[in-house]
Amino acid sequence: MAQINKPSEYFNTKLYTGTGAENSISDIGFNPDFVWFKKRSASEHHFLYDQVRGALKKIATSNTNPQFTETQTLKSFDTGGYTLGTSGEVNGSATTYVAWNWKANGSGVSNTDGSITSTVSANTTSGFSIVKWTSGGSTQVGHGLGVSPNLIIMKSTSSADNWVVGSSALGWTNRLRLNTTDASSSSGAFQNTDPTSLIFYENYSASSCDKIAYCFAEKKGFSKFMGWSGNGSTDGTFLYTGFKPALFIYKVVSGTTGGWGMLDNKRDTFNPVDNTLVANSSNAEADDHDVDFLSNGLKIRSAGGNINMSGATYIGMAFAENPLVGTNGVPACAR
Repeated sequence: MAQINKPSEYFNTKLYTGTGAENSISDIGFNPDFVWFKKRSASEHHFLYDQVRGALKKIATSNTNPQFTETQTLKSFDTGGYTLGTSGEVNGSATTYVAWNWKANGSGVSNTDGSITSTVSANTTSGFSIVKWTSGGSTQVGHGLGVSPNLIIMKSTSSADNWVVGSSALGWTNRLRLNTTDASSSSGAFQNTDPTSLIFYENYSASSCDKIAYCFAEKKGFSKFMGWSGNGSTDGTFLYTGFKPALFIYKVVSGTTGGWGMLDNKRDTFNPVDNTLVANSSNAEADDHDVDFLSNGLKIRSAGGNINMSGATYIGMAFAENPLVGTNGVPACAR
């Protein structure tokens, strides 16, 4: 498997302070195709935008609402960034924000690999694709990655419904909900069938609706998808990634319930990393669970139920700042 030497060409975290006036963000480092915004300093939903659905079209991870067109949030995707409008959701005056940015492949192309035609924006180098389709019943959906995805996050954009998350670490007979604290549940959401290098299996019992999915495949030096068991100790589990992490998202799946914690290397510049945002909550940033971001992985330093309760099980995903050692021989440095 080819290794990614410069993860910042495909994923980057951007911190900024809102202006309350139209605001151009132009230093992402690539042309972003998927942007996940969260206000840090006050309560607000997490808002997601992507090139396939188009600018102005927001969905929130912390509720079941369908897609909504908002003219003063993300107004346009631009070269190296995007333009924000005057809305306090993403650009309130003197308000702090974080935006997590991924590169796919523009607005997408038609994909006929499945039982329906999907629109797919795929970056096969970094293992990330954005997929849009019309669902109804049991459907096979082309994802464009060329390898089997390890994680799929999907949502109806035309109707109020829960987010659905599937994971190879969880097993495709189960699912989680991104907008709740629920533990994993047996479900036919993915037809109890592992995805392939071409398609994933999706089942929706309601009438026809439009859907979006964000699909991730593990790539050496860039992304890691894992599961672990809690030990209830501040000397918690070490999670090997093979790179210095930039973003870590985690969720308890059995033994208790808890939210989707989000930690990154920009909001915390030294260990332990503990400024937590929660994908299923509109809460402002808060000091919560401690995790050390190391040159080769993550060391859990908290005993809390959301991340490390004895007997509970967890899944997580991490994206890289730097590989442990690049193919150019340059090593990642510890904090």
